[in-house]
Amino acid sequence: MDLYTERNGLRSPKDYTYQIDVNSYSLLFLCCKKYRKCLTHLFPLEAHENFTNRDYLTFNEKQFENRIKLRIPTLFKNSLNEISEPTNSDEYDQYALLDFIEYIAKNMKDISERWNNETYRNYREITCLNTSSVFLQFQNEINSLFDDAGLLFKLTDAKLIERIDSNYILPNMFETKVPMIQEYGIKELLEDAINLYKTPHPWARQSSVEKIWDALERLISYYIKLGKKKSIEKIVEDMGNGEVNFVSLFDDEFRYLTKIGNNYRIRHHETDKIDINDSHHYDYFFNRCLSLIALSLKYLE
Repeated sequence: MDLYTERNGLRSPKDYTYQIDVNSYSLLFLCCKKYRKCLTHLFPLEAHENFTNRDYLTFNEKQFENRIKLRIPTLFKNSLNEISEPTNSDEYDQYALLDFIEYIAKNMKDISERWNNETYRNYREITCLNTSSVFLQFQNEINSLFDDAGLLFKLTDAKLIERIDSNYILPNMFETKVPMIQEYGIKELLEDAINLYKTPHPWARQSSVEKIWDALERLISYYIKLGKKKSIEKIVEDMGNGEVNFVSLFDDEFRYLTKIGNNYRIRHHETDKIDINDSHHYDYFFNRCLSLIALSLKYLE
């Protein structure tokens, strides 16, 4: 839903970021907390109401919190050791919050919650259902909060948090074609590289680039019976359709990417390799290498 200033171009462009500030953290945390009762099937509490002398099922808050502390130990806790939202002066692990969102998403099921009696309302009881339609509602709320805050993350249909790369140049269509690649080694390396690239934590960026360069090296020797030198010559010749300028272009690109892989700290980690300290540079390397691989795969026999 666009607001007036958005519809009429009166709002400054949104700043996109991977950094979850305190306000965004609070909103995302409270959204998770709102849906915690959808985990009653994992954390049930048999309660008793003395006035009506009846047993009923409710959500076990204490068991839930203790479990979360074990499962996500770095999730922010206040001075009373309760999981909660941080304040401006607190330090917190934003990736633990993403773990918390995933935990809720992966374990939630539909519930029916109602008063025992609409007149007296002595207690609310929960009935656990064996469906998970509520996930779509949760997913929409979380992704809406990500979008409003300009956060480059999304909660996918697979109930995973993935980072969004605004510089990602290849369409999703390519990702759907990866499982159909005939050569198992290339397929496995590409799948690992893409999955790592989407992982929110920055450490995965380096691993994704290493995997994509491994895929490039395996691609170069695709025609194993020809040997590595003849294999890459055939790949480049087919990619260029025999046109000298394009054959030269793609040959230069393969050579240069191989040089990058050898000189920078991508596949090798000796002290004489060039360190990559800017995460945006990883994005550049990943997309450049993946772009060449994506094109070359169209010409393999």
